[in-house]
Amino acid sequence: MKKISSLLLIYFLVSSTLFAQEKSKDTIVPKTLDEVIVIGKKLQLFQKQAKPLATIDDYLQQSAKVDMIKRGGYAWEPMINSMTTERTLITIDGMRIFGACTDKMDPITSYVEVSNLSEATIKSGQQGGCHGATIGGSIDLKRNRSGFTNLGWGTSLNTGFETNSKQKIFGSAINYAGSAFYIDTDFMFRDADNYTAGKGQEVLFSQFRKFNISTTSGFSFDKNKLMEASIIYDKATNVGYPALPMDVSLAEALITSLKFEYVPKSSKIENWETKIYYNTITHRMDDTKRPFVPIHMDMPGWSDTSGFYSKAKGVFEKHHFLVDLNSFYNRSIAEMTMYPADSNEKLMFMYTWPDVKTLYSALFLEDNIALNYHSSLKFSASLANHFNKVASELGLESLQIFYPDMKNSKNRILKSISSNYLYDVNGFSYGFGLAFGERAPSVSEGYGFYLFNSFDRYDYIGNPGLNNEKSLEGNLSVGYKTEKISTKISSSYFHISNYIVGKPDPTLIPMTIGASGVKIYTALDYATVFNTDLNLEYQFSTDFKWKGQLVYSYGKDFEKRNLPFISPLRYSSSLNYKKENFSSEIAVQGNATQTQYSPFYGEDRTPDYAVLNFDTGYSFHLDKSKWNIHAGIENILDTYYSTFSDWNNIPRKGRNFFLNMEFRY
Repeated sequence: MKKISSLLLIYFLVSSTLFAQEKSKDTIVPKTLDEVIVIGKKLQLFQKQAKPLATIDDYLQQSAKVDMIKRGGYAWEPMINSMTTERTLITIDGMRIFGACTDKMDPITSYVEVSNLSEATIKSGQQGGCHGATIGGSIDLKRNRSGFTNLGWGTSLNTGFETNSKQKIFGSAINYAGSAFYIDTDFMFRDADNYTAGKGQEVLFSQFRKFNISTTSGFSFDKNKLMEASIIYDKATNVGYPALPMDVSLAEALITSLKFEYVPKSSKIENWETKIYYNTITHRMDDTKRPFVPIHMDMPGWSDTSGFYSKAKGVFEKHHFLVDLNSFYNRSIAEMTMYPADSNEKLMFMYTWPDVKTLYSALFLEDNIALNYHSSLKFSASLANHFNKVASELGLESLQIFYPDMKNSKNRILKSISSNYLYDVNGFSYGFGLAFGERAPSVSEGYGFYLFNSFDRYDYIGNPGLNNEKSLEGNLSVGYKTEKISTKISSSYFHISNYIVGKPDPTLIPMTIGASGVKIYTALDYATVFNTDLNLEYQFSTDFKWKGQLVYSYGKDFEKRNLPFISPLRYSSSLNYKKENFSSEIAVQGNATQTQYSPFYGEDRTPDYAVLNFDTGYSFHLDKSKWNIHAGIENILDTYYSTFSDWNNIPRKGRNFFLNMEFRY
C-alpha cells in the first residue's frame, strides 16, 4: 500500500509541475493508445467489411492484441495480450456482464451481433482499468446510435448463406432519427449445421441456432440533456461444442440499461454521463445428444448483475480529465445433478458455483495532459473494494471440507496506477508506458467446486484464500505514417506476481469419470508474458491498398515452463482493390509451428498452417433503394488445420463459400 501511495503522490506532483509549466489556453487534443476496430453503422456495414455478416469473433481477430479460444463453431473466448477472461474485461457500452457457464461456453461477446455494433474499443493492460480491475486489458463493445440527426425513417434487410455448415442468416433493422427523439431496432437470426474441416471431415456437434433483438431509444428534453434506454435479448439453442463433453440446450441473456447524459454550458465539465443497468443470464449444459455418456448430468447456471457508473469528462487548461465512479453487484450460481443409470439409486447434487455474491465499487481517475502540439502525458489511478460472500450453506460446507477455517465472506482492496507518454512529430510517433494493477480471483478460482477441465482432464477446486494477483507492466510503441505508408510496432511486457493456476493434489480423488486427477487453484511466485506486433499498410494508388501484420508472444512461469495459449508467430497479408462501387480482396493468414507449447498445462504441439481467402463486393441503387452484395471463398485450398488456441485441437473450417446481401431503403 505504501508503494501505491508513493506512486499516487508522484503522479500529483508531476501533474502539478506540468500544469505550472504549460499555462497556455490553447486547446490541444491529447493522443491516446486505444485500438478501435470499426464494425460500422447498420447502414454502412456492407461498405466497411469483406464479410459483413461475420460473427463478432471474426471481427475481433483483426486486432493484433486479440486471440480467440475456440471450443466449437460459435461463442469463442477472447484473449487479450495472451490472457484469458479471468485476467481481462469485456463490457457492452461500459456495462459489466458475467457469463453463467463454468466452462466458459458463453463469453460476453456472444450476446451481441455485428449488425447492432459500431465499434470495439480495445485497451491494453491498465489502459482498460476504467471498466474495472484487470491485468491484460479490456474490450468495450459499443452499439449503434442514430442520434438526433433528423434523418427520419430508415429500414434495412440483410441475408446471408454459407455453404460450409449451411449457415442461414437473416436480419432486419428499423430506425428513426428526429431532432429530439431517436430509436434503433435490430434483429438477427443465425442457424448452422455441423461444419466440415479441411478435406471434407465433418466436425460433429458444431451446430448452433440463435437470435438477437436489440433496441436503443433516446430522448432529448433539453438541448444539453439526454435520456436513453436500451435492451438486448439474445437466445441461443441447440449449440454444439465438439471440443467439450457437453453441449448447450439454452444460453439466454436479457441486458437492460437507462442512461442520463448532461452537457453543461460554459463549464470545464464537457460531459457527464450516468447509467444504471441490469442483466440476467441463464445457461444450461446438455449431454442428452451425446453417445456413450457414462452418467447423465444437468448443469444449469445463472448470473445476475446490476450496477451503475457515473463519469464526468472535462478540460482545464491542458488537462483532459476523467472521473468515473462505478459499482456492480453480481450473483453467480451453478449446479450439477447426476442421474445414475440405476433409477433406484439416489440422485447426486452439488453446487459448482455456491451462490457467490460479489459487490464491487471503484473510483477511477484519469488526467491526459497535452504538453504541446506534439506530445501528451496520461496518468490514471483507481481504488476499488471487492467483496465476496458465499450465500449457499450447502456450498459453504462443501468448500469447508478442504478449508475448515473458511469464512463465508472475504473483502479485498484492489489498486491500479498507470502512466503513458506519447510523442508525435513529422509522421513519427513514439509511446512509452508503465503500470501496476491488481485483480481478485474469479468465482471459479475462488469458489469453484469440482469443475472439470476437458483440456487437461482435471477436476478443479477453488481456493478462497488466494491473494490478489498483481502485475507490473511496461509498453512501448513506434510508428510512422504518411499519405501512402503506415507502420507501427508495439510491445508489452507483464510481470505477474501471485499468478493463479491449478496445481495437482495427488491426495484428492476426482469426481468426473475419466478425469486424470484434481487440481487446486494456487498461486505461483510469478509469471511473465511478452507480446509484440507489427502492423503495416501501403497505399499503392487510389485503388490498391496492401495490409500486413506480424504478431509474436512469449510466456513463462517462474520455473521457466511455457504458459498455455501463447501464440506462435502469426501473420496476415491482404491486397485490397476498390473502385467506385466495386471492391475485392485477396488475403492470406497463418501461424508458424507452435514450438513453445506447454505439456504441463495440457498442451501439445500444433503445426504451421496458411489459409487463403478471397472476396468481392458490389453496391448499386435501384429507384430509392440501395443494394449491397458481397461474396467470397474462405480457405480456398481446403486446408485442414488447427491452431494453438483451438481447444483439444478441434479443426477449423475447410473451404467455405459465402454470400451476404443487404437491401436498404
